[in-house]
Amino acid sequence: MDLGITGKRALVIGASSGLGAAVAHVLAQEGATVFAAARRVEKIAAGAVGPGQIHARKLDTADVGAIEALVAELLPEGVDILVNNCGGPPPGGALDTTREAWTGQFAPMAANIFHLTSLLLPAMLARRWGRVITIGSSGVEQPLPRLVISNGLRAAVAGWSKTLASEVAAMGVTVNMVLPGRIRTERTAQIDGAAATRAGGSVEQVEAESTALIPAGRYGDAREFANVVAFLAGTPSSYVTGTMVRVDGGLIRGV
Repeated sequence: MDLGITGKRALVIGASSGLGAAVAHVLAQEGATVFAAARRVEKIAAGAVGPGQIHARKLDTADVGAIEALVAELLPEGVDILVNNCGGPPPGGALDTTREAWTGQFAPMAANIFHLTSLLLPAMLARRWGRVITIGSSGVEQPLPRLVISNGLRAAVAGWSKTLASEVAAMGVTVNMVLPGRIRTERTAQIDGAAATRAGGSVEQVEAESTALIPAGRYGDAREFANVVAFLAGTPSSYVTGTMVRVDGGLIRGV
């Protein structure tokens, strides 16, 4: 299937590893010019990828000044595709999470993402073509144990995404979320390691227990996830907006 994104400009944040890196790579393979942004810019594999290119840019989503500087560099042309992807907060339960932890994570995970998107939207609206895709978590639909900040803030992002989708749909811009389940990344390894420490067991035991809950019988691959994002970034998905698409191997039992 031709996704119709050859020559499109894409910004993928959190692109140094895991899901973000996989998304940047797949979009470039499909012919997009990808600006891959992350704090650990040295880890971004810049260069030609198939017909597209990956250009590394340094970005910390906790730094509003850095966000505005990157947008200023990309304007006036802006980007056609924006993939919002923020690293997950530390594990913790509702009873032991402080106000400071909540407020400290809200800016990089939510408010600054909203700000970045609002700065890039005018160029999309002027062209009457754009894609805003935000990577969330399956915890939006079924809260995950001891990930209370992620559950709460990603749910807030889901509400923002749905509201924005309704406002810009008639102007050719789609807004969607993609919810990963157990995809094998550094973040998943961190969560499994923390669970193993709490239980006094091994990471292998935690992985086996998690795998037993997944109908597909395995963790997902980051490229499998990225392929879904790429579809939403393309022209064949032009009538898909305001949705949340799960990529979880059937982990969440609801439909």
